[in-house]
Amino acid sequence: MDYVSALLPPVVMAVFFVGVIRVIVKTQGGANKAKEDAAVDAALARVENTRQASAAGDA
Repeated sequence: MDYVSALLPPVVMAVFFVGVIRVIVKTQGGANKAKEDAAVDAALARVENTRQASAAGDA
């Protein structure tokens, strides 16, 4: 029975890893892509505005 306890953790990790990869692949593109791109663009715009405001305040 030692072999079962030795193999169980890698098998569980492999199953979990395959599940994570499937979720990542399924969520790429499609209807969610536009929402995700918009969220990233909004976050980048906020960071850029913060940088410009702090640069203007330093000058």
